[in-house]
Amino acid sequence: MIEGFYSLLEAVGFTHPLHPVIVHVPMGMAIASVAFMLAHFKWSDKNFAQSAFHANLLGLLFVVPVYIAGLLDWQQWFGGDLTGLIIVKMIFGVILTIALAYGVWIKTQGASEKKLLITYLAILGISGVLGYSGGELLYGG
Repeated sequence: MIEGFYSLLEAVGFTHPLHPVIVHVPMGMAIASVAFMLAHFKWSDKNFAQSAFHANLLGLLFVVPVYIAGLLDWQQWFGGDLTGLIIVKMIFGVILTIALAYGVWIKTQGASEKKLLITYLAILGISGVLGYSGGELLYGG
């Protein structure tokens, strides 16, 4: 089934893994949430805190397609080998999902802006671990 899916993609000219294409959405949203919160502290009248929340929420929504693409690519390109880096990515992927959901939840519960910034910074750090381990997985080191 997976080979058929990738064959279909290849037939239309797409010969690359899917995961790297869409993983940039939650990673970019992690960066954006921090940037918007920092902007909020500088210009509190501009509603940047709400934009930070929306970035965090969008990142959370995109983790599902990112995980699906990651699992498909893992089977297709790595033969499903459960290496140490794959395990790291799976564990930190779950941690990222929990952190993103926590960020959404605390905002809806009226968390302070400082607490939101700390949460978004933690999410950015987790995203960094995932990005680094993905780079190591593909390019070695």
